[in-house]
Amino acid sequence: MPQDEQILTDRPAASAAPPASAPYVPPQPVTLRINGAEHQLTIEPRVTLLDALREVVHLTGTKKGCDRGQCGACTVIVDGQRVNSCLTLAIMHEGREITTVEGLGSQEQPHPMQQAFMDCDGFQCGYCTPGQVCSAVALLDEVKQKQASSLTDTDQLEPGALTEDEIRERMSGNICRCGAYPNIVKAIHSVVLRDART
Repeated sequence: MPQDEQILTDRPAASAAPPASAPYVPPQPVTLRINGAEHQLTIEPRVTLLDALREVVHLTGTKKGCDRGQCGACTVIVDGQRVNSCLTLAIMHEGREITTVEGLGSQEQPHPMQQAFMDCDGFQCGYCTPGQVCSAVALLDEVKQKQASSLTDTDQLEPGALTEDEIRERMSGNICRCGAYPNIVKAIHSVVLRDART
């Protein structure tokens, strides 16, 4: 018998202890401020922000794509920052300002970014569009705050001079399976140019 096999066969069998189960934690009260309105919820601590938005508050604009933070379809804005809502627990966001695509504008008066996506045909099936729009809105705020990217240092950032390459880099966490990227970039760039003129 080879020596390696001998070592393996001479080892005492490991005791098969049953896995420890997590203690039960009952649903907890939490107040979420979503799109300027407070929502009093009672949810299990393990409920994601995405599931709370869709299944409890019934704001279904935020989409469940991959459910593992890879596609960006569930992107919302929390305290001005982009967040993949599938990767964070709802209970962690008490007292924070959560904005979903429904909170950006209305059908009568869409947000400029929503209007730009419509004007530039920045979508095909539209499933990823709410996450794309939320991400694009937050992107513009990040640039105004001079947050660097892998392409641009903070001292080089000027909102009106945002290039299409910079937009692509900053939107790389949002995937469009239909491949509407050229028009998505065009839509975002049109808002950049509009803001630069005002």
